[in-house]
Amino acid sequence: MFKYFLALFVLVPLAELYVLIEVGKGIGGLSTIALCLFTAVLGGILIRWQGLKTLFDAQRSLSRGEFPAEHGLHGLLIGLSGLLLFTPGFITDTIGFLLLVPLVRKLIIRYLLKLPPGSGPSEVIIDAEIIRHDRHIP
Repeated sequence: MFKYFLALFVLVPLAELYVLIEVGKGIGGLSTIALCLFTAVLGGILIRWQGLKTLFDAQRSLSRGEFPAEHGLHGLLIGLSGLLLFTPGFITDTIGFLLLVPLVRKLIIRYLLKLPPGSGPSEVIIDAEIIRHDRHIP
């Protein structure tokens, strides 16, 4: 577990610094800063849009009597995307933008839940009829 924290808090920022320096060499320092700010603003707009869409989808599921568990996981991944997009750097921005793609989130959720493709509670419909006999049989 320690090596994951080491990678998260040491290696990722070092990789981000390296990429920022290399991009800065290519397009200039101010352009690099402007590009970082642009990705943060664009990410904020996309997060708001995706978040509201996920919220409305969850409300629709609730109104149909379904439990919107998958929508909650989409919301968590959108939140993680926001955290990554507001962290300065191009590597985290790339991962953050990928998390805003619904298909990518769905694949991640299926991987985390280890569900086979095409399965899910909303895709299976069982039609049944209940017949009651209220009289007593002697």
